Amino acid sequence: MLLKRLERFFSNEASGGIILMLAAVAAMMVANSSLHGAYDGVLSSYFAVTINGTGVEKPLILWINDGLMAVFFLHVGLELKAELLEGKLKNPRDIILPGMAAVGGMIVPALIYFAFNFNSPETHAGWAIPAATDIAFALGILAMVGSRVPTSLKVFLLTLAILDDLGAILIIAFFYTAELKIDYLFLSLLPLAGMYLLNRGGAHRIAPIILLGAVLWVLILKSGVHATLAGVITAFFVPLKDKWGKSPLHSLEHALSPYVFYAIVPIFAFANAGIVFSGVSFSNLLDPLPLGIAAGLILGKQIGVFGTTWVLVKLGVASKPFGATWLHIYGVACLAGIGFTMSLFIGGLSFDSSFLMNEVRIGVVSGSVISAVLGFCVLRFGPVAEEQKPKVEAPAVH
Repeated sequence: MLLKRLERFFSNEASGGIILMLAAVAAMMVANSSLHGAYDGVLSSYFAVTINGTGVEKPLILWINDGLMAVFFLHVGLELKAELLEGKLKNPRDIILPGMAAVGGMIVPALIYFAFNFNSPETHAGWAIPAATDIAFALGILAMVGSRVPTSLKVFLLTLAILDDLGAILIIAFFYTAELKIDYLFLSLLPLAGMYLLNRGGAHRIAPIILLGAVLWVLILKSGVHATLAGVITAFFVPLKDKWGKSPLHSLEHALSPYVFYAIVPIFAFANAGIVFSGVSFSNLLDPLPLGIAAGLILGKQIGVFGTTWVLVKLGVASKPFGATWLHIYGVACLAGIGFTMSLFIGGLSFDSSFLMNEVRIGVVSGSVISAVLGFCVLRFGPVAEEQKPKVEAPAVH
């Protein structure tokens, strides 16, 4: 009985989002309990992988944020490549609406964040925090709504979230790169060349590409560019089809999915969502940093995603997702304000101060929770999708 219930739970689309929420709640409970010292101590513990004194030495929190999240970005990269070559992003016309909505959903939150932090130069680095959308969380909430929303709306949100992740990857690459070390970048061309040859040859075995990707991760880490980008780069060298017509890319994507959604992302959330409430008052919620993040996620995403979609449809540039009402689209715009994983990740790149990071957590969690609740309520209690309504048969004519 228990095994059947677990199997049913993990087969549900919402399960990843639920586990992510539980991990975040657990982090906050531990961070505000007598285990707080042990929690910080473990995350601050240094781990080293060295050969003759040369290698990588980092605290556990950075092994999680730089190492495990590189696997997360590998999965995102595989998903992006598959969608670009044979999926929802293959036809340029199909990505105009969600693509421009994603752009609007990144620009407006960043502007709102700047509006609140204009007079606080020390917090300017966090401008990209509210620009991100958490795919697992957003799709998990949408799955909880069930069949009340049209299938086309799920495709719209997934495409928007994928393109949003692509935007986050580019932001990290261009704006969160430390001092460059050119020698390591040149050395990184060696594993790249190896992966290129394996890709061109339609390699069936994935292990050599992953091994070269691990070498690339170390070299990019040493170069000063953020190491998680190695995951995305490696993904694009995994062949979609091998010389026998099988798909190493889909095999790796499916193999990684349970580890990413049920282990890596929850571990990241547990390590990064530990808001310390001691000494925090209501006035702290109104500080420029958390207020700018929360307002960016709640208002910025709604204005950016919904506003851009409305303008494009009214101008005749694109059409609404089939069967969706404007209220449906507004609900999805609210769900796009769930930044959580990516927002916390960018927050960690933006600030070293533990005080500022605690404010980042407050802003991200409050903004994401409000966006999730608002989006769920709009979609759950809004109109049923036309395609889901029972059809009424016409009376027979005698």
